[in-house]
Amino acid sequence: MGLRDILSSLLPGYNEFDLRAVNIDLGTEVHYKRLAINTCINLIASTLVRAHFRTFEKGKEVKKQNHYLFNVQPNQNQNSSAFFHELVSKLVYENECLVVQQDGYLYIADTFNVNPFAFKENIYTDITINEFPMWKTFKESEVFYFRLNNESIESVINSLYADYGKLISSSINHYKRSNAMRAKVKLKGRSSQTNKDQKNREEMFNKQLKDFMTAEGAAVYPYQEGQELEEFNNLSNSGRTSRDIRAIIDDVFDFVSMGFHIPKGLLKGDLADVEGQTDNLIMFCVAPIAELIQDEVNRKYYGEEDYLNRTYLKVDTTLIKYTDPVKIADALDKFLSSGTHSVNDNKRMINEEPIEEEWADEHFVTKNYQEVQEYMEENKTKQKKGRSVSDTK
Repeated sequence: MGLRDILSSLLPGYNEFDLRAVNIDLGTEVHYKRLAINTCINLIASTLVRAHFRTFEKGKEVKKQNHYLFNVQPNQNQNSSAFFHELVSKLVYENECLVVQQDGYLYIADTFNVNPFAFKENIYTDITINEFPMWKTFKESEVFYFRLNNESIESVINSLYADYGKLISSSINHYKRSNAMRAKVKLKGRSSQTNKDQKNREEMFNKQLKDFMTAEGAAVYPYQEGQELEEFNNLSNSGRTSRDIRAIIDDVFDFVSMGFHIPKGLLKGDLADVEGQTDNLIMFCVAPIAELIQDEVNRKYYGEEDYLNRTYLKVDTTLIKYTDPVKIADALDKFLSSGTHSVNDNKRMINEEPIEEEWADEHFVTKNYQEVQEYMEENKTKQKKGRSVSDTK
């Protein structure tokens, strides 16, 4: 059972809930939700653009036109950073994103229609890019279509935010009322009680008192003989502060971060265990999106034959985190001495340009590493020659 099914069982009429009404009803408080979602988008996109799109031909890494296309300039009007920020935003807000290739460049569609089929390629029509309509019809194999989930994250967040938005609005209003100044005016004698006189008297006092009590600088109250102004003691606040409102807003950030699989500490800028939180962000949030892009590009841009011949694109997320070469010097040495990495592999690991020499791509193993069988053979040879440990004692 999905989240929508659970909410439907608990909240009758949930499926018919009009999300547009939420935005109208909540007013400015909806910005807290937008702030949380936009923070998530910026964090995901900023992390993703640090990934490196590596292109291979027959197992050997090369840098050609497609490498430049994905890493530097997808089209004439966008660099790769702006392009992938827009792509991530589309995935989050609309749960899908269509990228069209035209004249060797990549463009993100603003709107489109899809005609799905079961046993043949889907057809994409009515595509617009920067409000420019494309009259051409595209088949599935001619476009890159990315879909994040079966259900839009934003729609779920909107539904959950409905109650929280009202709660934030109510808390802010209560805080204002609790901390507002209240006063009473005593008048000597009797006053006319006609509706007109009462209305005029109320308008006069409201105008005079409002300007006096809400003034940020110096203010003068036109005090008349027979009047007595007395301030009420504010007993309704009961210790309520703006931190109570902040706690509710923090709850909004918490469930938004949960929806995106982002550690809430990163979303709020907490510095505790940043490395561990960054690892979780990459593993559970960014890496799946990187794999989604990688798989779609490999099956559409390269195809089955090239991919099986090891000509493909790889989205390398290992370079997302800043790596201090000094701190991983021992690890680099182990990678090299065990034959796991070549010199150039190590240089790529710390984001340095490889060396254009054949020996830099070779793998070496130190004498400390050898096969068990080889070790046994050497020991037998020593025993035969009378140079075993027992013979030398």
